[in-house]
Amino acid sequence: MDIVLEIADTFMFDYMYAYLLPARAAPYDYPSKVSANATAQAFSPWQYKPSTAFFSLEPSPAAYASELTRDNIYRQSFSFFLILWIFGFITYYVFATLSYIFVFDKKTLEHPKFLKNQVWLEIKQANAALPVMAMLTFPFLVAEVRGYSKLYDTSAEGPGTWYDYFQFPLFLLFTDFCIYFIHRGLHHPWVYKTLHKPHHKWIMPTPYASHAFNPFDGYAQSLPYHIFPFIFPLQKLAYVGLFVFINFWTIMIHDGEYYANNPILNGAACHSIHHFAFNYNYGQYTTLWDRLGGSYRAPDEGMFQKDIKMSKKQWEKQVNVMETILAEVEGEDDRVYEPKTKKTQ
Repeated sequence: MDIVLEIADTFMFDYMYAYLLPARAAPYDYPSKVSANATAQAFSPWQYKPSTAFFSLEPSPAAYASELTRDNIYRQSFSFFLILWIFGFITYYVFATLSYIFVFDKKTLEHPKFLKNQVWLEIKQANAALPVMAMLTFPFLVAEVRGYSKLYDTSAEGPGTWYDYFQFPLFLLFTDFCIYFIHRGLHHPWVYKTLHKPHHKWIMPTPYASHAFNPFDGYAQSLPYHIFPFIFPLQKLAYVGLFVFINFWTIMIHDGEYYANNPILNGAACHSIHHFAFNYNYGQYTTLWDRLGGSYRAPDEGMFQKDIKMSKKQWEKQVNVMETILAEVEGEDDRVYEPKTKKTQ
C-alpha cells in the first residue's frame, strides 16, 4: 500500500502535516540564495524514493515542511487510518448508491421481510463500522510499508513473470478458503448473536448492507486479505487492484440482481440465500468450500426469472424457509418489518 500512501501524501497529507506540525526553520545563517525546497530537503532526515518503478510523483516543498516526515511511523499509522476510513467511505457511498439506483430492484422494498427504515439503518450501521475497522486494520498496512511483507514491485523482484499471473487465482483461492471458515465460525452460537447477527438483520439486503455489520465481524472476515502478502509474494499494483475489487464484489453480492445461475460463482443469488436461510453459502467468491463443507444450497431457477423472483408465491417460500431456520438460529425474531401496505422508501 506504499503506492497509495505516496499518492495520498503528494496530494493531501504533505500539506496537512506541514500545516499542523511544521518543521523547524533553517538556521539564520543558512545560504539565502538556496531555494526553500532545497533548504527543507537539506535539513530533512527523509529523502524521496518512488514507491514503484512504474511512475513517480515529485514531492512538493510541503513534503519536507513537517516535523513528521513521510517515513515517521506515527504519521504512517494515522495516514493509513484516514486512507482506510476515507476510501471505505467513498467506495461505499458512491458504488452502493450507484448499485441501488441502477441495479437494485426497488420491488424488493415490498418484500414482507424488508425492515422498517432498512436503508437508513444499513447506512447508519456501516457509518459506525467503517472507522473502527480502519483502526483495527491500519497496523497491517504500516507493517507492509516498513518492509515486513512479501510485496514486490517489478517482475524481477518477484518469483517470475509466471507468478504475476498466478498470484490472482492464488489470492482468490486462499482468501475464499479462509473466509469460508471464518464466516462459518461466526455462525457458531457462542459468537453469532454478538458479532454476526447485526449483518443478518437484513433478510432482504440492499447494496447498502454490504458494509453494514459489526466492525469486529467485518475485520475478522477481512483478515485473509491482509495476511496474504505476509505469507505469499504479491505485486504492489495487483494488491491495490485486488483491494478495490474486494470492495466492489462485497457490494455486488448484496445488490439482489441475479445474472446467471453459475454453479461455481458464489454470486448475489447464493449470498441472498445466505441472508434468508442463514446456515448456507458461507463462501465469498466460489461455491467450492460450501460444496466440500456440506453447506451449499443452490438457488432455484425461479430466482433468475424476474416475474417469479418477485412473485408473492416465491416470497412466501423464502419467508417459510427463513422463519423455520431463524427459530433454530436466533429463537425469537426481534426485527421490525416494513408495513406491507407501504410500497416505497
